[in-house]
Amino acid sequence: MSAPIRAGVLTVSDRGSRGESTDTSGPALCEILRSRLGAQIVLTGLVPDEQDRIVAVLREWSQPTAGIDLIVTTGGTGLSPRDVTPEAAMRVIDRPHPGLMELARLRCMAKTPRAFLSRGISGAAGRTLILTLPGSPRGASEHLEALLDLLPHAIETLRGEVQDDGRPGALPTTGKVIEHAD
Repeated sequence: MSAPIRAGVLTVSDRGSRGESTDTSGPALCEILRSRLGAQIVLTGLVPDEQDRIVAVLREWSQPTAGIDLIVTTGGTGLSPRDVTPEAAMRVIDRPHPGLMELARLRCMAKTPRAFLSRGISGAAGRTLILTLPGSPRGASEHLEALLDLLPHAIETLRGEVQDDGRPGALPTTGKVIEHAD
């Protein structure tokens, strides 16, 4: 990866936004992003489970001028009537990528089938990848860890640094060539 991933971590929590609980999921995700991906955490935030507030932050952070490659949210992906993070994210995402969160749930299934209770989604808003993760520190961390092997390539691709061409011996025209063994 040419430049470090620039990331934003948004916690969605009614209780946290009212000061009734301490956010532990957001800091846990920041630590994983820093230590395992070498990411720079450029923005963090905490908002209540309100669609318009979530949308406003996601739109602001995904603007090209913000320079954020990856936005990770934690919270609001469950079945509670107040859990609206996926709906808010879909208002910002212009290219959904359901496979990423499907893979995260599948990889987390061995630890707990409850992974499938998360309605988390993913997709691109311009050149920013958005992942909506569960709200518990364990669920959020496990879902993010399940995708760590794919995130650098996904970010490079969104940045336009990759010419993903499986032809053996392909020459780069717009970025580096990724050769596929299969």
